Amino acid sequence: MKSIETFDCVVIGGGPAGCSAATILAGHGHRVLVLERERFPRYHVGESLIPFTYPSLDRLGLVPLMRQSGFVKKYSVQFVAPSGRASQPFYFYERYDRETIAQTWQVLRSEFDQILMNRARDAGADVREEHKVVELLREDGKYVGVVATDRDGERHEFRAPVTIDASGRDAVVATRNAWRRGDPKLNKVAVWTYYEGSQRDSGVDEGQTTVAFIPDKGWFWHIPQHNDRVSVGVVADGKYLTRDGLKDPKAIFEREIPSNKWIQDRLSTGRCTGEYWLTAEYTFRSEYCADDGLVLVGDAYGFLDPVFSSGLMLALKSGVAGADAVHEALRAGDCSAARFQDYAGMMHRSIENMRKLVYAFYDPKVSFRSVTDRFPEMNAALTDCLSGDMEKDYSSLHRALSEWTEVPTDLPFGHPKSEPQLTTA
Repeated sequence: MKSIETFDCVVIGGGPAGCSAATILAGHGHRVLVLERERFPRYHVGESLIPFTYPSLDRLGLVPLMRQSGFVKKYSVQFVAPSGRASQPFYFYERYDRETIAQTWQVLRSEFDQILMNRARDAGADVREEHKVVELLREDGKYVGVVATDRDGERHEFRAPVTIDASGRDAVVATRNAWRRGDPKLNKVAVWTYYEGSQRDSGVDEGQTTVAFIPDKGWFWHIPQHNDRVSVGVVADGKYLTRDGLKDPKAIFEREIPSNKWIQDRLSTGRCTGEYWLTAEYTFRSEYCADDGLVLVGDAYGFLDPVFSSGLMLALKSGVAGADAVHEALRAGDCSAARFQDYAGMMHRSIENMRKLVYAFYDPKVSFRSVTDRFPEMNAALTDCLSGDMEKDYSSLHRALSEWTEVPTDLPFGHPKSEPQLTTA
């Protein structure tokens, strides 16, 4: 062992959730260490922000930087039938303040994540790249830090009264502790790539996200980025995408392009500029969100099907909220799992509210337009939840959805290890 260092908090992972948590904690005056296994900038998918990402960006002091950036501004989302018929775009400013909540961004993650990491460093966090966590330290049943290797393979021990796991979908703690739990129905496969020179909208519609349906309730995402680049991917059941024994991601993607005429037309003038990526069965939750001396945030806590682009919003939100909870625990001198019950409840409500809408989306009997036509008073609730205002009581909306589909019960996951299971009213 080369060295032993002590901090107030060790953060595993320098992505959006980890750097958000580090920024908040450093702002509270704590000594924070962030251990990131890669060297930034690095590639990552998950590029679309939704309106209620704004409060976290504002709390982190990033709104001025975002407004000065080259990221494409996003004001709307639209849905497209397989025939190519597009819905009227939903403009966020028709419900929210155009200067704050209603204007968000499509980001290139290599650049966006670098901005977040720089912000954490500016706030006073010690961020060390190319450090891989190889061991979680526990004493008397409490987590007390980690062991990590640097790029030369040297081992270092870092100790702290609390560790935050923000390791993304690698989910260091959930994987090592066998806490990782899948979703009973959201076992989708995604294949994606990037195009340049494809058709784009102009003006206020330039940055809109498009969800383009394919048969059997699958869908394409189409996310315009700066420098004439578009992120485009297809999501559906694995059995559908790999039918007839097809396994190659490029072949899968290209076979699905004609399944939606809008996507086919848009991509016809462009060219693919990179490799084809594939990931399977990516919706999961950690059975526990905290233990004594430990908190999980971001994708390390859980990942939800990305049809409504909730991933980055949840990462930033959980990073900020988790850090606030850690700050209070450090002030109290008590980093036991029970200290994180309020954080657990907030995350549980947020994910379960969005999860119910994801289930409805994949049910062919459900059309959100039909729901709001029959129950016009539900339009505001549906809009708010889809925009990321996910902590409200949406029981009335869930009752309305039950006229068309079976609304899933809450998964009994995501509570502190020493606390009873969570339920949502």
